[in-house]
Amino acid sequence: MGYQTMIGLKRHTVKLVEHKSEWKDLAVEKCQKIQRFCAHFIIDVQHVGSTAIIDLPAKPILDIAIAVNASILSSQLLQKLTELGYVYRGNGGDEGGYLFIKESSPEFRTVHMHIVEHNGNQWNNYLLFRDALCKNATFREDYAVLKQKLARKFLNDRKSYTAGKHDFIEKLLKKIAQQKAATTSGASDFLKVLGF
Repeated sequence: MGYQTMIGLKRHTVKLVEHKSEWKDLAVEKCQKIQRFCAHFIIDVQHVGSTAIIDLPAKPILDIAIAVNASILSSQLLQKLTELGYVYRGNGGDEGGYLFIKESSPEFRTVHMHIVEHNGNQWNNYLLFRDALCKNATFREDYAVLKQKLARKFLNDRKSYTAGKHDFIEKLLKKIAQQKAATTSGASDFLKVLGF
């Protein structure tokens, strides 16, 4: 299967497809390449978002999160990512950090990359949400139903589609935080409380 048939979606549109096992390998390849070329400027690179979650329908665009020491984008990292073919799209602040995109052709996006502060709220939330959906089928199924409903409603309005997921994500993250706070005996008990 070719690269373009695995990932890519026209800008502003919403189309969900069944999970593809190839997404994981492609994301690992991209994360490793970023790590190799940008190692002096970053702490970690992770595949996040729906394409990182087996059995979850997703827009066929890889989401990658990069953790950096501070919430400031260095000019050296910007240059390295530009050399790798990523295009800087601005600072979304608390709504996704510094956004970079990669396109296979004009307006046909294959990767959304977010640069955020290591151990900051955005970084932690990316990982917590991904891991919760990977480990809990009920969370995953509820999220899939919501995504499919929103995709039907906002076929050509990705901003509204994304905004429609906000409450679900916030409620789940709050539930995780409450369960974590209530658990004092370590991570394994925390995961048991969540039903993992």
